[in-house]
Amino acid sequence: MTHSLTPRDEGNLPVLGATPLIRLDAYVAEDGSTVVNGHLLEMGGMRPPNEAILDAVAMFARTLRAPVAATVIDRTVQQVARLRVHPDGSSRTIADEEDLPPGRERTAAEEESFPPLARVERIIQHAQREELHAAFVLASALREHLTLRRGAEDELSLEARAIEAYLAFLRGDYMLSTVLALTVARIRCRTDMTRAAPEVARATAAWQRLFDEGQVATRGQELLHMWERLSEANLLQDPAHQAMAQAVRHRLAHGDRPVPPPAPATAAALPPGGQGPAAPEDKPLKPTRRGLRRFTRRAAR
Repeated sequence: MTHSLTPRDEGNLPVLGATPLIRLDAYVAEDGSTVVNGHLLEMGGMRPPNEAILDAVAMFARTLRAPVAATVIDRTVQQVARLRVHPDGSSRTIADEEDLPPGRERTAAEEESFPPLARVERIIQHAQREELHAAFVLASALREHLTLRRGAEDELSLEARAIEAYLAFLRGDYMLSTVLALTVARIRCRTDMTRAAPEVARATAAWQRLFDEGQVATRGQELLHMWERLSEANLLQDPAHQAMAQAVRHRLAHGDRPVPPPAPATAAALPPGGQGPAAPEDKPLKPTRRGLRRFTRRAAR
C-alpha cells in the first residue's frame, strides 16, 4: 500500500515562511514508480509520472503562495530535470546554471524542512509491513538525491545506499544488492578503512547468493582484494569476518573455472584521495536542458 502525498501533513510541508523557490525533489524509478519528497505517489491508472509530479509540486506552490523549485531524477529516461513551478500551476524547465546554487546553507535549510532521517523512518515502516517494493523505491529515491546533492562519499549518501542494498537483498535481487553493497565497501576502503569490514561483509553476504559464474568471479576478486587489504592493515579481527574472507577465497579457488589473482589496480585499491569515480556503477544522468516538454505547463485555468 502506498501513501498519497498530502502537503498539509506537517511532516511533509515546509514552514509557510520558507524562502521562495525552496527546492523539492522527485524521483521516477525505472518501472515508473514515482516519489515526491519521500512519499510514494498513488498514480491512479495510466497517469504519467510527469503529470503527477507537476500536480504535487504545484500543490506545494499554492500552499506556500510562492514559486517552488524541484529537482526530478527520472530513471526511465536517465535524466535529471530542474523545474520551476508557480502557484498558478504553470511550470518550466530550467538549465543547471539557472538553478539555485546548492551551497551549504541552502542544503541545510532544505534538509531541515525535509529531513533525510524522517524519510529513513518511513522506509523502515514500509519494510516492517513487508511492503518491500515501496521501501526499495523510497530508498533508491533518497540515495539518488543525496548523491546528486552531497556526493557519493557523503555519510548520508553512503547510509542510504547501504539501506538500498539491504532492501534489494530482502527482495531477492542479489545482483543489485551486491553492486550497491560493493560500492559502499569500495568507498569505505578508500576513505576510512577502520569502518570498511562490516560493509565488505554485507557485500560478501549478497555475493554468496550469486550463481552467474562471470559475476561470481568478477565481484569475488574485488571482495577478496578488500579482505586481504583489511588483513594487511590488521583490521580483520572479527572471527565472522575472517570466516567470510575464507569463504570468498575458497569459492574462487574451487569454482567451475579458474580465477586469476586479484588485480592490484582495482577501484578498491585506490589510496585515500586517489583518483577515480566514487561510484562507477551508478548509471549516468543526462544534464538538464531547457524546454523539456513533459515538464512544461501553462497556468491552470
